[in-house]
Amino acid sequence: MSSNNEVAVECRGVYKEFQDGSRVIRVLRGTDLTVRKGEFVAIVGASGSGKTTLLNLIGGLDRPTSGTILVDGLDITQLDDDEMSEMRRHKIGILFQDQHLLPIFTALENVQVPMLLDEVRRKQREARAMELLKAVGVDHRAHHMPHELSGGMRSRVALARAMANNPTVLLCDEPTGDLDHKIGGEIIRLMKDLAKKDRRAVIVVTHDPEVARMADRILLLRDGVLVEELVTDFFRPSGIDVSASRDSDGDAGSAVEG
Repeated sequence: MSSNNEVAVECRGVYKEFQDGSRVIRVLRGTDLTVRKGEFVAIVGASGSGKTTLLNLIGGLDRPTSGTILVDGLDITQLDDDEMSEMRRHKIGILFQDQHLLPIFTALENVQVPMLLDEVRRKQREARAMELLKAVGVDHRAHHMPHELSGGMRSRVALARAMANNPTVLLCDEPTGDLDHKIGGEIIRLMKDLAKKDRRAVIVVTHDPEVARMADRILLLRDGVLVEELVTDFFRPSGIDVSASRDSDGDAGSAVEG
């Protein structure tokens, strides 16, 4: 196991199985992954290949059947539930396709929510939240409610919220699925710029080849294993068709998969 403090995420021999009645569904079958701080990695693969499952395991939202997962040098497979919750608060930021902004809170208040759990004082919370909203370009909408914001602005607020506690790793599950091509590209470029600036690892699950091409590395998850690395100017392995638009991909909007 690597002890390099530049490694943000390290998975070794990760297996994940689910029981469906008398049938065992093997989703991940010995997956290995290393992501360094400041690196932007895209994971692609067919629906049901285990992409979201892998994100959930790295984020401590689920536990592997076997194998080891290190986040910023911490073996999260050895943590109890309370320790896992603390790890998520301090080391993991999550950005979903559906931003899950709280509708009764303003943009500024939404960004403060993760800091409430750490009992950060109000003035500090507000200053940090405004700093993050400025970093993602929506500080001028800080006091607007989510329904008053465009889809792209809501995504920016959700990104700011995901970074509220300065996580080591940002996990993104189809973050541009509901956005048009131009706005989605802006969000991905912003995420990449912030990753480089803050030395934060970013892992994006996507069906969109244009999103994947913006990553430092593209990894293909097939049959429960990350089987190959793809160079960014060649994105047609194993039948994945880059000529197909996001709209033609029947499950591009799905955030749940085996």
